Amino acid sequence: MGKKFGDRKDGVLLKNITAMHYVMPLMYPNRCDNEAFISERIDLTNIMAYLEKKNAGDPEYKYNLFQIMVTAMLKTITLRPKMNRFIANKSMYQRNEVSAAFTIKKIFSDNGAESLAIIRSKPTDTIDTIHNEILRQISIGRSDTQVDAGTASLEAVKSLPRFLVKFVGWAARLLDRHGWMPYDVIKGDPYYSSVVLTNLGSIQLHAGYHHLTNWGTNSVFCAIGEIKKRPFYDDEGNVTMRTSVDLGLTIDERIADGYYYSRTVQLLKTLLENPELLEKPLNEEVELVCTR
Repeated sequence: MGKKFGDRKDGVLLKNITAMHYVMPLMYPNRCDNEAFISERIDLTNIMAYLEKKNAGDPEYKYNLFQIMVTAMLKTITLRPKMNRFIANKSMYQRNEVSAAFTIKKIFSDNGAESLAIIRSKPTDTIDTIHNEILRQISIGRSDTQVDAGTASLEAVKSLPRFLVKFVGWAARLLDRHGWMPYDVIKGDPYYSSVVLTNLGSIQLHAGYHHLTNWGTNSVFCAIGEIKKRPFYDDEGNVTMRTSVDLGLTIDERIADGYYYSRTVQLLKTLLENPELLEKPLNEEVELVCTR
């Protein structure tokens, strides 16, 4: 089907939605005013065993938790399509692709530069194809000779005379609000992706709340904390120490209801606690395993 009146280059205008979802963007037009935060703790016992198995063949680029997190988020959003909605200019849209964005630190130092990476998934992708694409993006991001599209756009603005910068900012916000921003500009912008991930554990920080932005279309942000031993309790109150990670999920509460979010988090936990499911295509359905 071709583009219809009201559609954007990055999303389809949703018309057959409930009255509440139609009215909420009119009453609460700003994404940052409609954030909901969800905190989850994930037992990594199965993931650690899975990674040991995947890395037994000593691949050039080791499989790691971050690759599993990116793949699990992409599969979750693929199977839970309301999580791939966004609100712009007081209207709700279904995004045309499922994508994940993250920042690459070139050197772990106070003055180390950063670059941006965006994984644009296909329904047939698996943990292996995502692993390979992340390797490709990191190789580009850490190269001294190649610059990602997002960084190139920022450098272009930085090179402008200062008196033009305010005008560029005003024009950019106008184009952003109406979906008129050229694709060559937004293709490297993480805030136009389905989910933005930040691996805070890699810099020894706890997972926590991270705000959404009124710029762009991103409706889901995932913060990944440190890997460490934490207590887990069974129904009888017995405690065991297990390797785990905390996640902080910030979402736009206007795009779905609480039940939908609950089922979405259950799916994410099912995938993370059973990582072999990530070897199946992103669009292959998964039976939920409730561990609450």
